[in-house]
Amino acid sequence: MHFIDSEDIEKYTDYPMLIEMLRDAFQKQYKIPKRHHHQYPNPKEGVESTLLLMPAWDDGENLGVKVVNVSPNNSKHNLPTIQGKYLLFDLQTGTPKAILDAKSLTNKRTAAASALASGFLSREDASCLLMIGNGALAPELIKAHTVTRPITKVYLWGRNFEKSESVSQQLSKLGVEIIPIKDYIPYLGEADIISCATLSPTPLIFGKHIKAGQHYDLVGAYKPDMREADDEFISSVSIHVDNYEGATTETGDLAIPLREGVITRDHILSELFELCRSEKVGRKDDKEITCFKSVGHALEDLAGAKLVFDAYEKR
Repeated sequence: MHFIDSEDIEKYTDYPMLIEMLRDAFQKQYKIPKRHHHQYPNPKEGVESTLLLMPAWDDGENLGVKVVNVSPNNSKHNLPTIQGKYLLFDLQTGTPKAILDAKSLTNKRTAAASALASGFLSREDASCLLMIGNGALAPELIKAHTVTRPITKVYLWGRNFEKSESVSQQLSKLGVEIIPIKDYIPYLGEADIISCATLSPTPLIFGKHIKAGQHYDLVGAYKPDMREADDEFISSVSIHVDNYEGATTETGDLAIPLREGVITRDHILSELFELCRSEKVGRKDDKEITCFKSVGHALEDLAGAKLVFDAYEKR
């Protein structure tokens, strides 16, 4: 059995290949049970943590399950917010094949899914990205979005400006102009794609700021009581999700507006399965304002784990 750490995942993950592998996976019939999503008390931190169990298997070779803890206060301890492992098994015999670092795998597959969705939903000439959030996901989202669209300029905002500067330096070899900013609001009107990946419990994206032709990529708000976008925004844009079941129940960005009647189920136009299978269309014209709401899917983890495992074995 292989133990594949974050450095190996970085080494053996190629975004163009991963994006195409996800596209292929969303076209196939993987078996994806509903994920377990458990909140548990964390008395020493004074805030709940989250346990996620995400199983998936294909039609003959691989079975995987991700076991993840999300601890919102971990930044105070200089630890990642997301920690866990991905277990990959041989489907026929049940033999463990690999244990992979779940945090790195999650970041990679999440970014690849956003880039895959952008290929259906953003304008083909989109060249300016605004990244809201400077956590571990931010550099991966920036790298993935530059694969799908001709991004030449990235504005990067986070609550800690020095961290934004550090991330910008980290991505200096990407070949894209990355500009740390102290306030994201003035740059909302300049961006073609706005990606938001934060732990904010309250909205950072507001309907009053939207501009024709933009695409929004909402990655945070992973619990039913968390939101990255307000009601005015949600009711004004074309909404697409990675999967209907998770998106309508697990994220407050949609669960709250649905419960309160701000939107109906008909406002959610497609999921990635339908887009990848050409059963639904994405962007309809250059003026449409689109939004992809990501909650994560076990299919993405299995596809990513297979890609890394196969490359690791061939090393």
